[in-house]
Parts: sequence; C-alpha cells; structure tokens
Amino acid sequence: MRTWHVEIHRGHRIGWLRAAVLGANDGIVSTASLLLGVASANGSHQSLMIAGLAGLVAGAMSMAAGEYVSVYSQADAEHADLQRERRELRDDAAGEHRELAGIYIERGLKPDLAHQVAQQLMEHDALGSHARDELGMSVSGSARPIQAAFSSAASFAIGAALPLAVTAFGPVENLTFWLASTSVAFLALLGLLSGLAGGAHIGRSTMRIVFWGVLAMAVTSGIGSLFGVAA
Repeated sequence: MRTWHVEIHRGHRIGWLRAAVLGANDGIVSTASLLLGVASANGSHQSLMIAGLAGLVAGAMSMAAGEYVSVYSQADAEHADLQRERRELRDDAAGEHRELAGIYIERGLKPDLAHQVAQQLMEHDALGSHARDELGMSVSGSARPIQAAFSSAASFAIGAALPLAVTAFGPVENLTFWLASTSVAFLALLGLLSGLAGGAHIGRSTMRIVFWGVLAMAVTSGIGSLFGVAA
C-alpha cells in the first residue's frame, strides 16, 4: 500500500507575511500611541478622531510607498545579479560549471557526482541553477514590490482601524484605559495570528509584539501627559 509523506512548509509566505505583520503592528501601535498621546494631553474627542483618521490615511500611504521603494530596490539588485550571471554563463560556461560543481562539493557531494549534477542541472536550466545555488535566490523569496506595498497598506489600515473604532464607540470617560487595554489585546491577537501563519513559537511571537507595542504607547502617553494642557 502506497503512503504519501506530506510536509507543510511556510517559506512561500515570507513575501506577504512580513509586510502584513509589519503593517498591522505599525497600524495598531502608531495609531494607538497617537491617540493616547492626544488623549493624555486633554484633547477633545473630535480632535482624537481627526488625528486618528489622519494617522490611518497617512500611515497606510507611507507604508505602501516605503515598502514599494525598498522592495523594488531589492528587485533591481536581483535583476542586476541575474544579468551578470547570464553574461558569465555566455562568456565562460566551463568556469561557471566548475563554480557550480564546487558549491556541491562543499555541500558534501563527491567531485565526480558534483560535476555530473552540475552538468545535468545546467543543461536543464543553467541560469536557474546558478540563481538558486550560487546567488541564493528562490521563487518564494523573490522581491514582489506591488504585493508588499498592497499588503503593508491594507494591513496598516486594518490595524489602525481597531484603536480608531475604540475611540469612536468606546466610553469617553475612560477612553485612555480602553484604548490602552484593547490595543494590547489587538497586539496579542496579531502575535498569535503571525505565529500560526509563520509556524513560529506563539508565546514568543506574542510577547515580542506586545512588549514593543506597550513600550511605544507608554512613551507617547507620557509625552502627552508631560506637555498636556487643560482643555
């Protein structure tokens, strides 16, 4: 009876998972910190809503632009490396064969077998073999600027909308408490989801996100209290 060995890998999620977690975390932390700072400075409920909405829009656009530019720079570097490798394969195929075989020898193959493997792989896809084994490029890890920009902007907006919703519908009397407590809960949920999606240790992932989020909110709230004036 034939049995199938099924393995679940999460490496293909790196491209969008990093941008999504970064965007959502930044959305929650920056918006909650902004709102806490304004609230600690005795800002009105209207000023809180205006500041929160402005922070959501500006943050989402900033995240999209930043991710697009940075990831596009990575894509340009990858493209330049591939062009250089393509020229080297054209001008010195024998040297590139030796180089690839040397990589396999360092990984534990015997020289004869390493040269055979290099020969067969180069006959099948020379550029792809060198991109993968010499340059360390892979399909799952390749730069995707548009995907990263969209993931960051969308996740930032979703993250920022959470503390903004608490500000809009939460009790005005204890708004600072509700903002802080719910934002910590949102960050903990984000840590849980990111740990599950990436296969990381859930406890460490959650504590890491919550710690830095609480620190940012505490500092911002303290600055608001320090410079606050009576309404």
